[in-house]
Amino acid sequence: MLGGTAARGAVGVVAKSSVVRVPKAGELVAASLRRRIITGELKAGDPLPNEAALMEQFGVSRPTLREAFRILESESIITVLRGAHGGARVLAPDSSGAARYTGLLLQYQGVPLVDVYRARASLEVTAVGTLADGAHDAELDTFAALLETGADLLEDAEAFARHDVDVHQALIDLAGNQTLSVLAGMLVHIIDAHNDLFIASKADDLEQPASRRAHRSYLRLLGLMREGDPVAAQQFWRRHLDAIESVMLTDPETTLVEVLS
Repeated sequence: MLGGTAARGAVGVVAKSSVVRVPKAGELVAASLRRRIITGELKAGDPLPNEAALMEQFGVSRPTLREAFRILESESIITVLRGAHGGARVLAPDSSGAARYTGLLLQYQGVPLVDVYRARASLEVTAVGTLADGAHDAELDTFAALLETGADLLEDAEAFARHDVDVHQALIDLAGNQTLSVLAGMLVHIIDAHNDLFIASKADDLEQPASRRAHRSYLRLLGLMREGDPVAAQQFWRRHLDAIESVMLTDPETTLVEVLS
């Protein structure tokens, strides 16, 4: 008797787990077009074929095709212009859409902003160790050129703040791991939004000496990386990032809702 009950239970489990949701026609069309975009068959700026051609190609109705367009628009990989000269055009995928969704998820989970700063710091310190390994001279030359542009912005606190964002992203980009670069870009998008609020609230108090101190820190980091001392470079940069956190986050309980809403 028990065996029979167990068998019926097992059949029930199998039956439940075997249910598969069949994608809607619009989702299938969107998937096909998405693949053509991410593989480079359709490039940024290219127009998609007109609606009549796509309807014939996929064998779908106009509402189904427009559902596919809405899906791709929500992913920010096409834009649809209305009117006589409108139509759908391909956009280059970027991290901004992912950053917005990540921000929404972190907001929902009640994550404090300090968590984002520390995640970025972990990525940057790892990147600094890579760049200081003695095998990245060309990348360090690129970083040095970026710092030279910052030297011309020292008299403009707001412009230097924008440059600061570029410096932090460049460290990770130059380390050569594209996945980490994308992840960092998502975090930088959130931190940049916080920078805007910080600058707006401190507009009368932004000081050139702060920009000069930051620039000296960048140059010191560059020197340590050129010396090929990963440990010293990482320790120095960790201290610098901790100092930034203490200045930017006077309230460690600040949430992303306050920054991104």
